[in-house]
Parts: sequence; C-alpha cells; structure tokens
Amino acid sequence: MTAVQPEKKSGAHVPQGKQDYYSTLRTLSEASVHQHFDAFLDIKWDDPEFAVIPDDDRWILTDADEIGAHPWYKSLPRERQIEIGRYRYALIAKVGLQFEQLLISGVMNRLLWEDNNNPEFRYATHEVTEETHHTQMFQELVNRVCPDVAGANKVFKLLVPFFASAGAWFPEAFFVGVLAGEEPIDHLQKAIMRSGSAVHPLPSRVMQIHIAEEARHIGFAHQYLEQHVPELDPVRKAVLSVVFPIVMRGLCDVIMVPSKQARRDMGIPDEVAKGIWWGAAESKKTLRDMFTDVRMLADELGLRNPVAKLLWKAFKIDGKPARFRGQPASATH
Repeated sequence: MTAVQPEKKSGAHVPQGKQDYYSTLRTLSEASVHQHFDAFLDIKWDDPEFAVIPDDDRWILTDADEIGAHPWYKSLPRERQIEIGRYRYALIAKVGLQFEQLLISGVMNRLLWEDNNNPEFRYATHEVTEETHHTQMFQELVNRVCPDVAGANKVFKLLVPFFASAGAWFPEAFFVGVLAGEEPIDHLQKAIMRSGSAVHPLPSRVMQIHIAEEARHIGFAHQYLEQHVPELDPVRKAVLSVVFPIVMRGLCDVIMVPSKQARRDMGIPDEVAKGIWWGAAESKKTLRDMFTDVRMLADELGLRNPVAKLLWKAFKIDGKPARFRGQPASATH
C-alpha cells in the first residue's frame, strides 16, 4: 500500500527577503548548538576563587554603576559600601531573572501558534533553553550573594501574565518589550565589564556568560521586528508606534530603577534616588544612551511618526539614533 503524501501548497514560493531571514535564523540556531552555556557546568560555584566573603573590596560598586558613581555612596564607610554592593549585584540578577521568566512565557505563548517548517520555532526554542539557564544562573548568584534581596516591583509581577499573553495576540509589541528589557541590562553589564575595575569573579563570570548569549537574543528580536512589522496592517502599525516608547521606558524603569523596598534595604535617600534615576544631567544622558539602537530600529521600521516622537520626547528617551547596531553611544552625540 502506497503511503499518502501530504499535498503541496500551490504558490508556496518564499520571497527572497524571507529566505534571507530564515537563513539568518538557521545560522543563529547552529550557533546556539555549538556555543552555549550551562548554569551548573560553566560556573565553578564552589571554587574558592568564587567564595562570597563579606569583607571583600571587590563588592564595592564601580563608577560604571549609577549608585557606585554617586557621591552619597562614595561617602559611606567601606563596610556599608560592600553591603550595598552585594545587594546591588544580587538585585540586578533577581530582576534580570524575573524579566527572563516573562520572556520565556511570552515566547512559548507565541510558539503555540507557529506554523510547521518555520525556522522561528527552532531558534526561539533554543533561546528559551538558554534563558532557563540564565534564570538558574541568576538565582544561584542571588542565593549565594544576598538571599534576602527584593526583586522587581509588585505591579510588574502582577502584570507579567498580561505581558506574556501579548506573545500570542500582538507578538510585535511583545518583542519590543523583549528589547526594552534586554537593552538596558546589556548596557549596564557591559559598562561594568568595560570599566576595568576589580569586580568579584562570581558576578563577573555570570555577566560574561549573559552578555555573550544576549547578543544573539537581542539580534533575533531586531530581526523579528524587521521581518514582521512591515507585514502589519496600518492600524496595528500605528498602535505599535505608540506602544513602542511606552514599553521602552516602562520596562527600562523596571530593570534599572530599584523598587521602593530595594531602595529602603540599601538605605538610599529619596533625594539621592531622584538624582540617580533620572534627574541629574548625567543620568538623563545615560537614559537616552540606552536607546540609540532601538531608535535606529524604530526609524527604519517607520514607527517614529510625529505622534510617537512626542512620546519619545515626553519619556526622555529621544535623541539621535545609532548609525549601526552596537555603535558606542558617545558617537551619537
């Protein structure tokens, strides 16, 4: 008996642009196979070099961190600087893992609706696998460095199921949210790693792994939006143009600004917090600099119409776009 062969769809020609996109996804998938990390194989958690010793100057925050650069922090006794530094590194990890949980949920919601033979399914699943290792890696760091650290604010945690559901009903807006969370984390971690200051090897190793894999994840989010935003109808595209700056600023604050509980735990006075996030001139520049890449992306996709530009300016994330992805922020001024 001859097996029934599935009927081939007529007119199933894939346009050249989509072929190029699919080829990029296959390259990213192969990279995920051959260069990936395991949270419990690639970090020597119990190595004496990674031991968390309370009286260790390498926990003192550097000028690359907004708190570490502030005169209030620099004026504190050394012991208090170390305590706050440990809390801060743990806080970055805790909020990061909570954002990764949102990302994982949203991507899986999207994949429920994915067609067969779509390379997006394979790459996105690779990415989710990597993100689960990131959540394990971040949580293990928190457990060892400062297990009492507060995470993201309660409003964000309550809204996570809604944000994740957007992966199914408005995936383009969801992937804007992916960039809104990943870009600030990447900006902060790269600044710390590039500072040249002595950083405890445990968070340093965690950030090294995270930066390496997030490069792929950020690249995919850009590629996804470049491919799918032009396919939107005019109404959804107009909605996305307005959603873009709102999501960017909202999730940036979730990632970068410690919750009220975290600020109380670190003892940061309200007037100091207002200067760090985002009242002082230097902090305003830092805020703008985090979004040079996404401003370029929004411009390329036609999402910075006059109404949207008013929102970018109102949320203080406007400015010159990058000329190419990864361009140093200083070169855009």
